Amino acid sequence: MNSYYFDEGHELFRESLRAFLQKEVIPNIDQWEEDQRIPREIWKKMGDMGFLGLSYPEEFGGSNLDFFYDVIFCEEVAKVFSGGFAISQVVVQYMSSPYILKYGSQQLKEKYLPGIISGEAISCIGISEPSAGSDVANIKTTAILDGDHYIVNGSKTFITNAMYGDFVVCVVKTDPKAGPDGVSLLIVDLDKEGVSRTKLKKLGWHASDTAELAFDNVRIPKENLIGEEGQGFYYLMGGLQVERLAGAIMGYAACEAAMGYTLQYMSERSAFGRPINKFQVLRHRMAQLASEVESCKQFVLYCSRLNNDGKYAVKECSMAKLLATELSDKAMTECLQSFGGYGYMEDFKIARMFRDSRIGTIGGGTSEIMREIIAKMVIDNISYKEASNNNSNTNTNNKNDNNMSNLKDVLPAMQAKAEKADSIKNTIKFNFGDEQLYIDGTGDKNLVSLEDKAADCQVDLAFDDFIALTKGELNPMGAVMSGKVKIKGDMSVAMKLQSLFS
Repeated sequence: MNSYYFDEGHELFRESLRAFLQKEVIPNIDQWEEDQRIPREIWKKMGDMGFLGLSYPEEFGGSNLDFFYDVIFCEEVAKVFSGGFAISQVVVQYMSSPYILKYGSQQLKEKYLPGIISGEAISCIGISEPSAGSDVANIKTTAILDGDHYIVNGSKTFITNAMYGDFVVCVVKTDPKAGPDGVSLLIVDLDKEGVSRTKLKKLGWHASDTAELAFDNVRIPKENLIGEEGQGFYYLMGGLQVERLAGAIMGYAACEAAMGYTLQYMSERSAFGRPINKFQVLRHRMAQLASEVESCKQFVLYCSRLNNDGKYAVKECSMAKLLATELSDKAMTECLQSFGGYGYMEDFKIARMFRDSRIGTIGGGTSEIMREIIAKMVIDNISYKEASNNNSNTNTNNKNDNNMSNLKDVLPAMQAKAEKADSIKNTIKFNFGDEQLYIDGTGDKNLVSLEDKAADCQVDLAFDDFIALTKGELNPMGAVMSGKVKIKGDMSVAMKLQSLFS
């Protein structure tokens, strides 16, 4: 079924991300949980590998890929047995920075998005307050314009990444008397004078940092306003659909991880002289759970397709979030039960997954709010429209102006670059249509010529994109995944493009 949504490029990305997480993340999760902090260096490593900013424009360092790469990202980070790790970067990529991408000025995009995509900057979204959570229209934090600055006063709570993050996309009242029409979005750098942070202790998600923010006459340049004043509420209503969809994806993916972990334990644990996976009551419990998770997964993938196609699917995303997070709670409870007393021990990952899953039905809109949104649509015939985006350059990518106009011009530079790289031990042919470039790496060096010969791997691409590859302006893996580069032959050879052009 997955092939309906994921092609070969998607699966190549999944394998690469999964290998990275197995090597760099999973062995360190227990320590990060104990430290209650994730080292920033891991995000920089992920940025260097091209794992961040998947659907962001190339002009800011992104890969301009379709949403199903984001689906894979959310799935795989949800399977490392730490909800705290998963949520930390999901908040950055899908819950805070998209408002800058979609509604922010070019100046704000250029200032904040490159760091988000490289992994050097950490963002958060500031909505909830001590007296207002789901009731966004009644927040109390104010941002009153004073000359060329906003003066921010108030507080936010339950903010993921707020303790060690760099900036918050803050929901504020620029007109306290205007209700929803007085809500705006403002970027607040967290090192500003007047900002204080208080770390919160949580039931789960121990690896992530969660804090309460307080703002005491914090001066923020008016250029930090995202979009238009008074439109923040409507921006949020659109952005929350992606946030809820990300939560749904992580919900079913965590179920899959928990079930795999549980089935492994059941095959190894014996009782009354046989493995417990032979007892009908336990077998049927897992069979029922597997059926429910698979059904939920396929619905969430359908919702992901709607999002990928640009549909404003409020009802479907709300349903997906409701079903997947509620199911995750059920799955963790039933999986833990299969472990017996060991499931209650912190030495077993299922105990952590049980704790971490509980926030799913609360964060990003509670299950009760999801049900009310759905009820309004299916009973009261209320419809929701997406806020307009007047920023016309949101998803455009600028072509590089290359001085090199033909293949012969680039041949000497390409020969020098290829010879410096380690031998790829294979042959690759770049096909530009009328012309070809051939690399023979079967010897000690990579030899480059204009011959048109059969190769282990043929790479079809436009000449301008090839130039961007040689200059390091186009990520090889991202180019393959976006379809700019089409691979024929041995896919494993294509993986070597990264070393050839790095």
